[in-house]
Amino acid sequence: VEDLVVHPTPAPPASKTQPQSAQAPVGAATVGDAAYPIPAGALFVAPDGADSDAGTLHAPFRTLGHAVAVAHTGDTIVLRGGSYHESVAIQQKLTIQSYPHEAVWLDGSSRVSGWSATGKRWVKTGWTYTFDHSPTYTSGAPDGTTLGWQWINPKYPMAAHPDQFWLSGRPLRQVASLGQVSAGTFYVDDAHHRAYLGSNPARHQVRASTIGQALTVDAAGTVVRGIGIRRYAPSVPQLGAVTLQRPSITVDNVEISDMATTGVFVGSDNVTLRDVTVKRSGLLGIGANEAYGIRLIGVNSSGNNVEQFNTAPVSGGVKITRSRGILIQDSEFDRNTGPGIWLDESTYDSRIVGNRVSGNTGHGLSLEISAKSLVAGNLFLRNGGDGIKVNNTSGVQVWNNTLVGTGRSLDLVQDKRVPTSSYARDSRRPFPDPTMTWRLGPVTASNNVLQNTSADCLLCTEDYTHKPSARALGIHANGNIYNRPNVRPSWSVVWSRGSGDPSVYDTLSQFHAATGQEANGRLYDGLSVVNSNGVLAATVLARKASIARPLPSDVAAAVGQPSGSRQLGSWTN
Repeated sequence: VEDLVVHPTPAPPASKTQPQSAQAPVGAATVGDAAYPIPAGALFVAPDGADSDAGTLHAPFRTLGHAVAVAHTGDTIVLRGGSYHESVAIQQKLTIQSYPHEAVWLDGSSRVSGWSATGKRWVKTGWTYTFDHSPTYTSGAPDGTTLGWQWINPKYPMAAHPDQFWLSGRPLRQVASLGQVSAGTFYVDDAHHRAYLGSNPARHQVRASTIGQALTVDAAGTVVRGIGIRRYAPSVPQLGAVTLQRPSITVDNVEISDMATTGVFVGSDNVTLRDVTVKRSGLLGIGANEAYGIRLIGVNSSGNNVEQFNTAPVSGGVKITRSRGILIQDSEFDRNTGPGIWLDESTYDSRIVGNRVSGNTGHGLSLEISAKSLVAGNLFLRNGGDGIKVNNTSGVQVWNNTLVGTGRSLDLVQDKRVPTSSYARDSRRPFPDPTMTWRLGPVTASNNVLQNTSADCLLCTEDYTHKPSARALGIHANGNIYNRPNVRPSWSVVWSRGSGDPSVYDTLSQFHAATGQEANGRLYDGLSVVNSNGVLAATVLARKASIARPLPSDVAAAVGQPSGSRQLGSWTN
């Protein structure tokens, strides 16, 4: 173990660090770029078609809903370029795709005209679009009252109201009364069937969400690809604008944007989201429950929870619960209000590898009351909460992540929750579930780069029950880089010792001498050894042979690196 104190100096020149690896675009391609083969016998739909036509290339249907209704299991439906204002339920296995190089949008909004001035406001009469504004997953139920189960932040009381208006593409903010209407806001008076704007609609296009859900997929094996879906108004109880409710559905190269609550919800097994972009959802980008074998590959979930729901119980980039065999790989979770990635309530056997998680207001990754997770090769940058928080979760391997931020870098926590009630249980597992102890540990952390500038520790292990020590919990740390660019954090390590307060260690030398941990770790004080893109300084990286631990075969296979190789931090270096 070694502690290196460096007097503060300007950051090293660019030549001292490895260049950032070129990153392929993450998420869906631009809508209109896709080009999929069209099989013989495909059905065609076009905005200028007619549902009374034959559904051929030269005589297309007008609506996707009609094409779905007349299609046979296994058919392909091809959408010509344009906008489709409809809500569709799919109940037999189909492939739905765009025509090559044509931009296809399912659009839940309508253009609204006929505004009249009334004082300093503008009114649209005859407004009959109403949506369920229940704030929880139970329609008609009030908001929770227990801490952590209150969905609505009092500062944003209209968050659960799915109404949405845009003025020349700029979203307007909903207010609760006519008296609150001012520039940039709108109000819906359901009792009198009126909508009000606080900005002059003259010389602007006004659009409003007039449909709740876009796609409800209730057919196993369905494929949806190459399209865009935008501006729908699902309520919280409806789970999402796009709901995937049967096994083996694939959504590929699809953009899902500007949904009132959740963008896409997965409620069945072996569903794959590949190269999917979900952005600017009101509550949550991607939600999943009881979704064994879910795969998120090349997903971009960014800028979600624009309505400012409370962080708990649900918010952010993605939240998955009560699921097994989870893969989140080569994806990006950026600038979400809430966590970037949140696995909670008895998730088991998750692999979180090769992702970029940045600028989220909550934790970069939260593993909560779950078990068996591999977190490897990820880049966590400037998240508002902890880089990685492991809470009451067992069997966790944390390898080769780079964590740069203001919260605790790696926060390992045991609280008083125990799995002895039906709360948060997986209904397909025995009760109690022997694989789901809700106990922290064992946890292995190796080859990570841990840096923060304002929290109280870099590696933090605490047991709020004041019973087992970190050693008894099976916490092992070795081969990690610890970096404090300034006087913060106060300690390099906080380490549970069972009863009483945890032990704290300013240096790794002290930590190693007291616990035997971090025989190979290094502490760098006084200068940042990571640049703004998470790339480790070349002078530090050059020492990886003596610091980093050899990659175990299972970790190596998951991240696509040679078994036994040595690397510090993620493979952006």
